[in-house]
Amino acid sequence: MTGSAVRVLFENADYLAVDKPEGVVSIAEAGKGGLPELLKDVFPGRLFPVHRLDREASGVIIYAKSADAHRHLNGQFDRREVRKTYLALVQGAAGPARGLINAPIREFGSGRMGVDVRRGKPSSTEWKVAERLDGATLVRVHPATGRRHQIRVHLYHIGHPIVGDLKYGDQTLQGRYPRLMLHALAIEFALPSGKRVTVEAPAPKSFEAVLQSLRKVKP
Repeated sequence: MTGSAVRVLFENADYLAVDKPEGVVSIAEAGKGGLPELLKDVFPGRLFPVHRLDREASGVIIYAKSADAHRHLNGQFDRREVRKTYLALVQGAAGPARGLINAPIREFGSGRMGVDVRRGKPSSTEWKVAERLDGATLVRVHPATGRRHQIRVHLYHIGHPIVGDLKYGDQTLQGRYPRLMLHALAIEFALPSGKRVTVEAPAPKSFEAVLQSLRKVKP
């Protein structure tokens, strides 16, 4: 994969937003490799990561082009002024039509996160049913906080792990799917000028193919 293969969604003097493919790390170790390396053809200077997406997820990710721009957007994340929208396909018939998950999260070791009401950090995730499929439910998710693996942990916590999630689901079942069915659909934030912008990334073909396969299944 080359830099030209990564789609630029938004760019100005302060920020670069791209559509991260699944299977690519958003922040590489030792500052090398991963998505920033693939973007060298797009922006040869240093990119400052503001947030991250799991390797297995796809969708909108934003990088700052300067330390000042990084501080500006980091502050918005800290104050929960950034609105993020994800698509997640979960196992089973999630119900009712919407819900709010308030469950503290902490790390349990080996990179695995989990709910711990006593020692976890406050975490909040809002979800709403978008489509009901055969044995699965497509939901729109808005995480108010940004804990590691938050959406994956919270949906697993309520009994609806994300389809294709080998870390937070039944590996025998989840291994049947080609990818983690989690996609960062949109991010809304304010530029240093004060203007609010929304950057969107439609779900990729790999995501839509799984949805379509479940739409075709008849009872």
